[in-house]
Amino acid sequence: MSAFLDSMISRARSRKQTIVLPEGADPRTLEAAEKVLAADIANVVILGNPEQIAASGFNLEGAQVVNPATSELKEPFAEELARLRAHKGMTYDMALGLVENELYFGVMMVKTGRANGMVAGACHATGDVLRPCLQILKCAPGVKLVSSFFVMVVPNCEYGENGTFIFSDCGLEVQPTAENLAHIAVNSAKSWETIMGTQPRVALLSHSSHGSAKNDDANKVIEAVAEAHRLAPALMLDGELQLDAAIVPSVGKSKAPDSPVAGQANILVFPDLDAGNIGYKLVQRLAKAEAYGPITQGIAAPVNDLSRGCTADDIVGVVAITCVQAQARG
Repeated sequence: MSAFLDSMISRARSRKQTIVLPEGADPRTLEAAEKVLAADIANVVILGNPEQIAASGFNLEGAQVVNPATSELKEPFAEELARLRAHKGMTYDMALGLVENELYFGVMMVKTGRANGMVAGACHATGDVLRPCLQILKCAPGVKLVSSFFVMVVPNCEYGENGTFIFSDCGLEVQPTAENLAHIAVNSAKSWETIMGTQPRVALLSHSSHGSAKNDDANKVIEAVAEAHRLAPALMLDGELQLDAAIVPSVGKSKAPDSPVAGQANILVFPDLDAGNIGYKLVQRLAKAEAYGPITQGIAAPVNDLSRGCTADDIVGVVAITCVQAQARG
C-alpha cells in the first residue's frame, strides 16, 4: 500500500461516510466492497439483485443491498426526479423508468442525503455515469465547469510530491478552450488542497516552454495561464511548460528560469483529452504507477468515475478518496 493510499484510508476511517456502489453485478465491485467493509473505510450501499449478490461468495456483512426495481424508495425518488426535471418536460412516469436504472437510483441516494457519495464506472461508460450527476446534482456553487483528474502515485519517483501528482483533465473535456483550461487548472488546485492538504503547484503543459514555439496550440495555453491568474491570483501556477520543464528542477531552471513552478509542479494540466488520457496511461503502464480516477471535480456532491479496466483495489482507492471529498463538504 502506498503512503498516499494509506493516508486516504486513514482519513476516511476518521469520519466514516456512506458510499453507494451501483454496479452490484460486477464482481470487482463486490470484491472492493468486501475490502472496504473489512478495512472499515466506509459504510457501503450496493445496488443490484440481492439474491445474486448473496450468492457471489463475497463477505458483504454490514453492507446495505438495495434493488432499485423493487425498493420502496423508487416512487419517492421518481417524484423528486420529476420535480427536479419538470422544466425539461420530465413526467412522473418517465422518472419512474429512470430510477430503476442503478446509476440514476444511486445519484438520487446522494441527492437525498442517503449516501455521501457514489463510485461507478467499472462497467459503464463515463457519459453514462456523469449524465445523471449533471442532471440531478448539477455543478457546485460558483463552479462553471465539471472536469476530472487522476491521482497518480509513481513509485521511486523524486518528482512532484514524493512521486504523487494530479493529472487533469484526462477523462472529460475533449478540446478545452483557453477559458476552460483555466477553470480546470484552478479547480485541480482546489482538489489537491482537499486531498493532499499541501500547496498546489500547477503547470499547464504544452510542447512549448515560455515561447519556445509560436503557434495556436501554444497560444491557447498561454491564454489559459493568463485567465487562471485572473481567477486565482495567489495560486502558484505557470505555463506554457513542457513536461520536463514542469517537473525536473534542472530542466525547469534552464528552460524557464523565472518560473515559480518550473521543476517542482505537482499538478499537470494537459492541453486536451488526447494528451491527458495518453499521458496517464503511459505513466500507469510503463512506470507502474497507481492511477486513481477519473475523479470528478465541480459536481455538487462527490460522484467519481472508474476506468473500465479498473481492479478491485483501484475501486477501494477511489472509495477512500470519495470519502475524503465528502468529509470536506461537511
